[in-house]
Amino acid sequence: RAIAHGLALAADGADLVDVGGESTRPGAEPVPADVELARVLPVLRALVREGVAVSVDTMKPEVMRQAVDAGCAMVNDVNAFRAEGAIAAVAASGAGLCAMHMKGTPATMQDDPRYDDVVAEVRDYLLGRAAALEAAGVARDRIALDPGFGFGKRFEHNAALLAGLREFARAGYPVLAGLSRKRMIGEITGRPVEDRVAGSVAAALLAVQNGASIVRVHDVKETVDALKVLHALT
Repeated sequence: RAIAHGLALAADGADLVDVGGESTRPGAEPVPADVELARVLPVLRALVREGVAVSVDTMKPEVMRQAVDAGCAMVNDVNAFRAEGAIAAVAASGAGLCAMHMKGTPATMQDDPRYDDVVAEVRDYLLGRAAALEAAGVARDRIALDPGFGFGKRFEHNAALLAGLREFARAGYPVLAGLSRKRMIGEITGRPVEDRVAGSVAAALLAVQNGASIVRVHDVKETVDALKVLHALT
């Protein structure tokens, strides 16, 4: 089912299909590396064989190494390659690298997140992680930055980050925004997670208008159509 879903997402217009074997939603507990690998590798290999560009969502260096060996196009790390051995696992590869900001861990990140200036703090953190990658020999054009909407942020933090995305884009790295179906969309619309398509598409359009180069979405076909209209008429 996962392979079929990935192929359908690519057919709908996804440039990258993101595959993960460990939930990072608020309150999620970690899973062992062998379990994560057993979930991810068969799907990754099958999609790569079909010519799909795959992003692997993982915090574990061992999973990163095997994902790179299996041909992933990008490693997407919500922990921004802070784990011991993470940078070494990906530096020599040709894969793109997405470093995301998260306060705490998935299990604790929403307990009581606080910031003095969320845009400045998240930007400075991500630029620091990009500098660490470049110091290890990673070419600048392999790095993307993700402010981590919903990862240790309240509604007001997410809103400020969305409004301030150009602050991230000005640093010269592609910015990835993942707002699809998240709690903030539900807080605005009052709709349950399975009924947030319209709100998610609206948020994706705002993110792109504010400087995002990549949007991570669930509803690919709808978002692609909306982006085509945006680009054709602006």
